[in-house]
Amino acid sequence: MKVSLSFEKGSSKDLSIMVDALRASSTIIFALEKFKEIYPVYTPEEAIEIAKEKDAALAGERTGRTIEEFELGNSPREMKEYDGKKDSLVLTTTNGVRVLENMESDIVLIGSFVNAKACAKAACELAKEHIEIVMGGFNRTFAIEDFLAAGEIIYWIQEELENQKKLDIDDIDYYKEETGITEHANSAILASRDKEKVEKVSIKSKSGRRLAYLGYEDDVLLCVKSNITENVGIYKDGKITLYKSN
Repeated sequence: MKVSLSFEKGSSKDLSIMVDALRASSTIIFALEKFKEIYPVYTPEEAIEIAKEKDAALAGERTGRTIEEFELGNSPREMKEYDGKKDSLVLTTTNGVRVLENMESDIVLIGSFVNAKACAKAACELAKEHIEIVMGGFNRTFAIEDFLAAGEIIYWIQEELENQKKLDIDDIDYYKEETGITEHANSAILASRDKEKVEKVSIKSKSGRRLAYLGYEDDVLLCVKSNITENVGIYKDGKITLYKSN
């Protein structure tokens, strides 16, 4: 099994995990507690049309701010508090949805800090030869919180594969590019191990500070908590549903 890490666009045809820690991944993960299906679309105009067609709730943001006249923003806290009656949600975001739409893998999962362990377990159940974590970033630039969230997921992937005896860090194949965990992915694991520092750095990141300035500090504090839900979203045929282990 190969485990790799990339930015914005992946290369795996097998399984990819989209990570946009602040906030799209977390919003989707918590929205799955309230909605049976989520339709991620890039433009607000398309989101409005699909919401009408599906009789769905409408959520989205641009540059962090809730889009005018939308029922919800790109907010995990709002999703946890949602008390509506609709089964479907249409979501448009600045970064995460754009990355999601470019995925070419047969299987695409949604992961972040909040579901890292559960996402890793699902990935190991579903992948055949290559798991790739794809970081969303911020405005097409590197975002440290995505790197750290990816590291948390990859750590648990490594644990799962070792338990399944599909990965051995003492074996020479572990250090080949074709198998094992790539050095880029390994660096993310190492960076993610100091929990207190990871949380502090993510909160003080450019994305974290911007969201706090806009009044979404509670969202940031929620998004950086590790392994607080077992929800894993799986993206297929234009919609996200809750992955259920066999």
